[in-house]
Amino acid sequence: MSSTSEPKLGTFSTLSIGIGGMVGGGIFAVTGLTITATQGAAPIAFLIAGIVALLTSYSYLKLTLRYPGVGGTVDFLNRAFGTGIFTGAANILLLLSYVVLVAVYAYAFGSYGACFFPEPDRPFWTHALISGVIVGLVGVNALGGSLVVRAENVFNIVKILLLAAFIVAGLATPMEWSRLGTEHYVSPMGLVAGAMLIFLNYEGFELIANASKDVANPKRSLPIAYVGGVLIVIVIYMLIVAVVVGHLSFAEVAKDSDTALSVAAQDVMGRTGYIAIAIAALLATSSAINATFYSTGRLAYIIAKTGELPSELKRSFRGQHLEGTLITAVLALVVANFVPLDAIATMGSAGFLLLFLAVNVANVRLARQTNSRAWLSGLAALSTLVAMIVLCVKVDENPATRNHLWILVGMIVVSLTIEIVYRSLTGREVRMGRTPDSNPKSDVA
Repeated sequence: MSSTSEPKLGTFSTLSIGIGGMVGGGIFAVTGLTITATQGAAPIAFLIAGIVALLTSYSYLKLTLRYPGVGGTVDFLNRAFGTGIFTGAANILLLLSYVVLVAVYAYAFGSYGACFFPEPDRPFWTHALISGVIVGLVGVNALGGSLVVRAENVFNIVKILLLAAFIVAGLATPMEWSRLGTEHYVSPMGLVAGAMLIFLNYEGFELIANASKDVANPKRSLPIAYVGGVLIVIVIYMLIVAVVVGHLSFAEVAKDSDTALSVAAQDVMGRTGYIAIAIAALLATSSAINATFYSTGRLAYIIAKTGELPSELKRSFRGQHLEGTLITAVLALVVANFVPLDAIATMGSAGFLLLFLAVNVANVRLARQTNSRAWLSGLAALSTLVAMIVLCVKVDENPATRNHLWILVGMIVVSLTIEIVYRSLTGREVRMGRTPDSNPKSDVA
């Protein structure tokens, strides 16, 4: 069905795409990690990460208004930098970063699902559920993807309502506010590094770009969706983590890092609260995995369509582009089951920081076409670069996490290698102009 016969997205629906993409599985997976890394400054860490995302959302807003279509990040990079090896490798890195996202969400699903089983059996059930949710949702995408897509809004509403209840109940009951005091802050470098560890929590606003061709009134809806969505999520995240710190000691958070939100909810609302947040986590992570699978299938299709991946990835089954989804699923199974959560979070955040740096620079280069303030996108680029450097320095300082840098280097090397080898073996030309379904009126001359 063409986009012209589909109902157009209003402002609220467009905003929901961004908020739903950001308030996904990440907040359930990495809240404990963030508090352990930043202590009482955890709300400030989420604020810092949010500011970097907010600056980057300006570049996405301007690029999306000028170049609407499903191409999103892939299209923006191709237009700004041409279709050389750098751009092709960056687009493959985007695909690998989505693999990491699925791994984070699956890990959270397994951790929260396992809490319903006896404690001695939880390690087994964690990995069983990690694998089960990935395999199961690949099947859903292949056989009944449209049903789950229709259910996404319901899942998002339930998730937000449960988190809102957690925030309200947490603030309404006595909290240990002193744990949020400056005496419990880490060093500025440690704070920024901790903030960037959870930067992947904010990456979901880029999904708005992929849906932009269906927005009824882009000039009105997109600014609200991008900027308003990030601002709303910053507030939600800061309140959530403040409630957790106010109700759990740092030792308690470290002990139950993987399920910190449920443990905090139990302190606030008893066993009912624990179960409610666990259910919210299962809904959020499964819907996030499903949405990411849908996105990666289309992303692989778009990259293949422009000539940067094999043409076989353009094939579809029951209207879905499954080859990219299957590749993502297989890699995510390996990462989620064999890589520690802190390493996965570092990989994902660093990958998206690199990509958002490239998008910000892209908007600086295209500032005249997008009618942008180049200095603002330049500031966004600088913020992502500094954040990336601080994250790498702090990871390198800790012998226990130093090997995480090699994983990031490996992602970059693999992306470059795939692109170089593919081009040299096939001699396939990369087509510049527009990605599938982009607006032909937006083409660069």
